[in-house]
Amino acid sequence: MKLQYHVLDVFTDRIFGGNPLAVVFGGDALDGALMQQIAAEFNLSETVFVLPAGSPTATRRVRIFTPRAEVPFAGHPPIGTALLLARLGACDLAAEHPQIVLEEGVGPVAVRISCDNGQARAAQMAVPQLPEPVASPLTLKQAAELLSLQSGDLHPDIRPQAWSCGLPFLYLPLAGVAAVQRARLRLDLWQQWLAPTPACNVYPFSFETLDRDAQIHSRMFAPGFGIVEDPATGSAAAALAGLLATVAPSGAQRWRVEQGIEMGRPARIELTFRCIQGKAVDLTVGGTAVPVAEGILTV
Repeated sequence: MKLQYHVLDVFTDRIFGGNPLAVVFGGDALDGALMQQIAAEFNLSETVFVLPAGSPTATRRVRIFTPRAEVPFAGHPPIGTALLLARLGACDLAAEHPQIVLEEGVGPVAVRISCDNGQARAAQMAVPQLPEPVASPLTLKQAAELLSLQSGDLHPDIRPQAWSCGLPFLYLPLAGVAAVQRARLRLDLWQQWLAPTPACNVYPFSFETLDRDAQIHSRMFAPGFGIVEDPATGSAAAALAGLLATVAPSGAQRWRVEQGIEMGRPARIELTFRCIQGKAVDLTVGGTAVPVAEGILTV
Protein backbone atom coordinates (compact mmCIF):
# COMPACT_ATOMS: atom_id res chain seq x y z
CA MET A 1 0.00 0.00 0.00
CA LYS A 2 1.31 3.45 -0.91
CA LEU A 3 0.14 6.40 1.18
CA GLN A 4 0.66 10.07 0.41
CA TYR A 5 1.99 12.16 3.27
CA HIS A 6 2.87 15.79 3.96
CA VAL A 7 5.05 17.29 6.67
CA LEU A 8 4.35 20.80 7.94
CA ASP A 9 5.88 23.01 10.59
CA VAL A 10 3.03 24.38 12.71
CA PHE A 11 2.76 27.52 14.86
CA THR A 12 5.46 29.19 12.80
CA ASP A 13 5.77 31.14 9.57
CA ARG A 14 9.15 29.70 8.57
CA ILE A 15 10.46 26.20 7.96
CA PHE A 16 12.40 24.43 10.70
CA GLY A 17 10.53 26.34 13.40
CA GLY A 18 7.45 25.46 15.40
CA ASN A 19 6.22 21.89 15.75
CA PRO A 20 6.57 19.44 12.83
CA LEU A 21 3.49 17.44 11.90
CA ALA A 22 3.06 14.48 9.55
CA VAL A 23 -0.29 14.22 7.77
CA VAL A 24 -1.03 10.87 6.09
CA PHE A 25 -3.75 10.34 3.47
CA GLY A 26 -5.30 7.17 2.09
CA GLY A 27 -5.05 5.06 5.23
CA ASP A 28 -8.73 4.11 5.41
CA ALA A 29 -7.86 0.39 5.57
CA LEU A 30 -5.21 0.75 8.29
CA ASP A 31 -5.94 -0.41 11.81
CA GLY A 32 -4.86 1.49 14.91
CA ALA A 33 -1.84 -0.72 15.52
CA LEU A 34 -0.39 -0.01 12.09
CA MET A 35 -1.13 3.70 12.43
CA GLN A 36 0.80 3.64 15.69
CA GLN A 37 3.76 1.97 13.96
CA ILE A 38 3.74 4.62 11.24
CA ALA A 39 3.64 7.39 13.85
CA ALA A 40 6.62 5.79 15.59
CA GLU A 41 8.42 5.69 12.22
CA PHE A 42 7.90 9.42 11.66
CA ASN A 43 8.87 9.95 15.33
CA LEU A 44 7.34 13.42 15.43
CA SER A 45 5.33 14.64 18.40
CA GLU A 46 2.16 13.88 16.40
CA THR A 47 1.12 12.17 13.18
CA VAL A 48 -2.38 12.64 11.75
CA PHE A 49 -4.30 10.15 9.60
CA VAL A 50 -6.94 11.85 7.43
CA LEU A 51 -10.02 9.66 6.89
CA PRO A 52 -13.48 10.11 5.36
CA ALA A 53 -15.87 12.00 7.62
CA GLY A 54 -18.58 10.08 9.41
CA SER A 55 -20.89 13.11 9.56
CA PRO A 56 -22.18 15.20 6.65
CA THR A 57 -21.31 18.36 8.60
CA ALA A 58 -17.62 17.42 8.92
CA THR A 59 -14.89 17.86 6.33
CA ARG A 60 -12.77 14.87 7.39
CA ARG A 61 -12.24 12.50 10.32
CA VAL A 62 -8.75 12.42 11.82
CA ARG A 63 -6.87 10.14 14.17
CA ILE A 64 -3.92 11.60 16.04
CA PHE A 65 -0.95 9.59 17.30
CA THR A 66 2.17 10.45 19.27
CA PRO A 67 5.13 8.06 18.86
CA ARG A 68 3.63 5.92 21.66
CA ALA A 69 -0.12 6.48 21.89
CA GLU A 70 -3.27 7.77 20.22
CA VAL A 71 -4.68 10.98 21.71
CA PRO A 72 -8.25 12.28 21.50
CA PHE A 73 -7.28 15.93 21.13
CA ALA A 74 -4.24 18.00 20.27
CA GLY A 75 -3.47 21.54 19.18
CA HIS A 76 -1.04 21.68 16.30
CA PRO A 77 -2.51 18.66 14.40
CA PRO A 78 -5.89 20.31 13.62
CA ILE A 79 -4.23 23.65 12.82
CA GLY A 80 -1.74 22.08 10.40
CA THR A 81 -4.22 19.58 8.94
CA ALA A 82 -6.92 22.20 8.37
CA LEU A 83 -4.50 24.56 6.63
CA LEU A 84 -3.21 21.72 4.45
CA LEU A 85 -6.75 20.62 3.52
CA ALA A 86 -7.73 24.22 2.75
CA ARG A 87 -4.71 24.61 0.49
CA LEU A 88 -5.64 21.35 -1.25
CA GLY A 89 -9.15 22.65 -2.00
CA ALA A 90 -11.22 21.02 0.76
CA CYS A 91 -13.09 24.27 1.48
CA ASP A 92 -14.16 27.38 -0.41
CA LEU A 93 -11.55 30.02 0.38
CA ALA A 94 -13.73 32.64 -1.29
CA ALA A 95 -16.46 32.13 1.31
CA GLU A 96 -17.04 34.82 3.92
CA HIS A 97 -15.77 32.56 6.70
CA PRO A 98 -13.88 29.55 5.26
CA GLN A 99 -13.96 26.63 7.68
CA ILE A 100 -12.73 23.06 8.02
CA VAL A 101 -14.49 20.74 10.50
CA LEU A 102 -12.45 17.78 11.75
CA GLU A 103 -13.89 14.83 13.66
CA GLU A 104 -11.49 14.05 16.52
CA GLY A 105 -11.70 11.78 19.53
CA VAL A 106 -13.21 14.61 21.59
CA GLY A 107 -15.82 15.36 18.91
CA PRO A 108 -16.06 17.80 15.99
CA VAL A 109 -13.45 20.56 15.94
CA ALA A 110 -14.21 23.64 13.82
CA VAL A 111 -11.17 25.42 12.39
CA ARG A 112 -11.67 28.81 10.74
CA ILE A 113 -9.27 29.64 7.93
CA SER A 114 -7.83 33.15 7.45
CA CYS A 115 -6.86 34.07 3.90
CA ASP A 116 -4.44 36.51 2.35
CA ASN A 117 -4.83 37.23 -1.36
CA GLY A 118 -6.93 34.10 -1.75
CA GLN A 119 -4.39 31.86 0.01
CA ALA A 120 -4.95 30.04 3.32
CA ARG A 121 -2.62 31.85 5.71
CA ALA A 122 -3.61 31.00 9.30
CA ALA A 123 -6.12 28.92 11.23
CA GLN A 124 -8.08 29.39 14.44
CA MET A 125 -9.47 26.33 16.19
CA ALA A 126 -12.55 26.47 18.40
CA VAL A 127 -11.59 24.28 21.37
CA PRO A 128 -14.45 21.74 21.80
CA GLN A 129 -14.01 21.16 25.54
CA LEU A 130 -13.59 23.98 28.03
CA PRO A 131 -10.77 23.66 30.60
CA GLU A 132 -11.48 21.54 33.64
CA PRO A 133 -9.26 21.25 36.72
CA VAL A 134 -7.51 17.92 37.31
CA ALA A 135 -6.13 16.63 40.61
CA SER A 136 -2.35 16.82 40.98
CA PRO A 137 -0.30 15.21 43.74
CA LEU A 138 2.70 17.58 43.72
CA THR A 139 3.73 19.84 46.57
CA LEU A 140 5.67 23.06 45.95
CA LYS A 141 8.87 21.37 47.07
CA GLN A 142 8.27 18.45 44.71
CA ALA A 143 7.50 20.80 41.80
CA ALA A 144 10.89 22.48 42.20
CA GLU A 145 12.71 19.17 42.54
CA LEU A 146 10.94 17.74 39.49
CA LEU A 147 12.42 20.53 37.34
CA SER A 148 15.85 20.50 39.04
CA LEU A 149 15.13 23.99 40.41
CA GLN A 150 15.02 25.73 43.78
CA SER A 151 11.86 26.79 45.59
CA GLY A 152 12.72 30.42 44.82
CA ASP A 153 12.39 29.64 41.10
CA LEU A 154 8.64 29.01 41.51
CA HIS A 155 6.08 31.76 40.99
CA PRO A 156 5.48 33.39 44.38
CA ASP A 157 1.68 33.59 44.10
CA ILE A 158 0.38 30.91 41.70
CA ARG A 159 0.65 27.29 42.76
CA PRO A 160 1.22 24.32 40.45
CA GLN A 161 -2.08 23.01 39.13
CA ALA A 162 -3.43 20.69 36.45
CA TRP A 163 -6.03 21.43 33.76
CA SER A 164 -7.44 19.57 30.77
CA CYS A 165 -9.37 20.26 27.56
CA GLY A 166 -9.38 16.54 26.79
CA LEU A 167 -5.67 16.00 27.46
CA PRO A 168 -4.39 16.86 30.99
CA PHE A 169 -1.31 18.99 31.67
CA LEU A 170 0.46 19.86 34.91
CA TYR A 171 1.24 23.60 34.91
CA LEU A 172 4.25 24.74 36.92
CA PRO A 173 4.32 28.56 37.09
CA LEU A 174 7.89 29.84 37.47
CA ALA A 175 9.32 33.17 38.55
CA GLY A 176 10.81 34.14 35.17
CA VAL A 177 12.26 33.15 31.82
CA ALA A 178 15.62 32.20 33.33
CA ALA A 179 13.97 29.58 35.54
CA VAL A 180 12.07 28.12 32.58
CA GLN A 181 15.29 27.92 30.58
CA ARG A 182 17.17 26.20 33.42
CA ALA A 183 14.43 23.62 33.98
CA ARG A 184 15.56 20.01 33.53
CA LEU A 185 12.95 17.32 34.02
CA ARG A 186 14.08 14.59 36.41
CA LEU A 187 12.79 11.40 34.85
CA ASP A 188 13.30 9.41 38.04
CA LEU A 189 10.99 11.70 39.98
CA TRP A 190 8.56 11.96 37.05
CA GLN A 191 8.32 8.16 36.98
CA GLN A 192 7.72 8.02 40.72
CA TRP A 193 5.31 10.94 41.14
CA LEU A 194 3.56 11.60 37.83
CA ALA A 195 3.70 8.58 35.51
CA PRO A 196 0.74 6.84 37.26
CA THR A 197 -1.39 10.04 37.27
CA PRO A 198 -3.61 11.58 34.55
CA ALA A 199 -1.76 14.92 34.52
CA CYS A 200 1.67 13.55 33.65
CA ASN A 201 2.51 16.09 30.89
CA VAL A 202 4.68 18.77 32.48
CA TYR A 203 4.33 22.43 31.39
CA PRO A 204 6.65 24.94 33.10
CA PHE A 205 5.95 28.54 32.13
CA SER A 206 6.50 32.16 33.13
CA PHE A 207 4.70 35.44 32.56
CA GLU A 208 8.06 36.96 31.67
CA THR A 209 8.85 36.51 27.96
CA LEU A 210 11.64 37.07 25.47
CA ASP A 211 9.35 38.54 22.80
CA ARG A 212 7.68 41.66 24.11
CA ASP A 213 4.58 40.81 22.04
CA ALA A 214 4.17 37.51 23.94
CA GLN A 215 2.69 37.08 27.42
CA ILE A 216 3.70 33.47 28.21
CA HIS A 217 7.07 31.71 27.84
CA SER A 218 6.70 27.94 28.06
CA ARG A 219 8.13 24.48 27.58
CA MET A 220 6.43 21.05 27.64
CA PHE A 221 7.72 17.60 28.55
CA ALA A 222 5.68 14.44 27.88
CA PRO A 223 7.82 11.32 28.50
CA GLY A 224 4.72 9.12 28.67
CA PHE A 225 3.99 9.91 25.02
CA GLY A 226 7.59 9.48 23.93
CA ILE A 227 8.10 13.26 23.69
CA VAL A 228 11.25 14.41 25.45
CA GLU A 229 10.29 18.03 24.81
CA ASP A 230 7.63 19.52 22.56
CA PRO A 231 8.35 22.73 20.61
CA ALA A 232 4.72 23.93 20.47
CA THR A 233 1.74 22.46 22.30
CA GLY A 234 -1.63 23.87 21.29
CA SER A 235 -3.63 21.55 23.55
CA ALA A 236 -1.57 22.73 26.52
CA ALA A 237 -2.09 26.38 25.57
CA ALA A 238 -5.83 25.68 25.40
CA ALA A 239 -6.03 24.13 28.87
CA LEU A 240 -3.75 26.88 30.23
CA ALA A 241 -6.72 29.21 29.72
CA GLY A 242 -8.32 27.52 32.72
CA LEU A 243 -5.48 28.68 34.94
CA LEU A 244 -5.23 32.11 33.31
CA ALA A 245 -8.94 32.75 33.83
CA THR A 246 -8.41 32.48 37.59
CA VAL A 247 -5.99 35.42 37.56
CA ALA A 248 -7.17 37.49 34.56
CA PRO A 249 -9.81 40.24 34.68
CA SER A 250 -13.28 39.59 33.29
CA GLY A 251 -13.84 40.10 29.58
CA ALA A 252 -12.08 39.30 26.34
CA GLN A 253 -8.58 37.85 26.66
CA ARG A 254 -5.86 37.51 24.04
CA TRP A 255 -2.59 35.80 24.97
CA ARG A 256 0.42 34.91 22.84
CA VAL A 257 2.49 31.92 23.97
CA GLU A 258 6.12 31.57 22.93
CA GLN A 259 7.52 28.04 23.05
CA GLY A 260 10.27 25.93 21.47
CA ILE A 261 12.97 28.57 21.88
CA GLU A 262 15.14 26.33 24.05
CA MET A 263 14.94 23.68 21.29
CA GLY A 264 15.91 26.06 18.49
CA ARG A 265 12.37 25.79 17.06
CA PRO A 266 10.64 29.04 18.06
CA ALA A 267 6.87 28.93 17.92
CA ARG A 268 3.96 31.33 18.50
CA ILE A 269 0.53 30.18 19.66
CA GLU A 270 -2.40 32.59 19.72
CA LEU A 271 -4.86 31.99 22.56
CA THR A 272 -8.19 33.81 22.94
CA PHE A 273 -11.06 33.37 25.37
CA ARG A 274 -13.59 35.29 27.42
CA CYS A 275 -13.15 35.30 31.18
CA ILE A 276 -16.45 35.06 33.04
CA GLN A 277 -16.44 34.67 36.82
CA GLY A 278 -13.00 33.12 36.78
CA LYS A 279 -13.74 30.64 33.99
CA ALA A 280 -12.62 30.56 30.35
CA VAL A 281 -15.31 30.35 27.65
CA ASP A 282 -15.35 30.82 23.86
CA LEU A 283 -11.83 29.40 23.74
CA THR A 284 -9.76 29.36 20.55
CA VAL A 285 -6.19 28.41 19.65
CA GLY A 286 -4.63 29.70 16.45
CA GLY A 287 -1.50 29.94 14.39
CA THR A 288 0.16 29.43 11.05
CA ALA A 289 1.85 26.49 9.31
CA VAL A 290 4.33 26.08 6.47
CA PRO A 291 4.86 23.04 4.22
CA VAL A 292 8.22 21.32 4.55
CA ALA A 293 8.01 17.99 2.70
CA GLU A 294 5.71 15.56 0.92
CA GLY A 295 6.14 12.03 -0.34
CA ILE A 296 4.92 8.46 -0.56
CA LEU A 297 4.94 6.05 2.36
CA THR A 298 5.12 2.36 1.42
CA VAL A 299 3.40 0.05 3.92
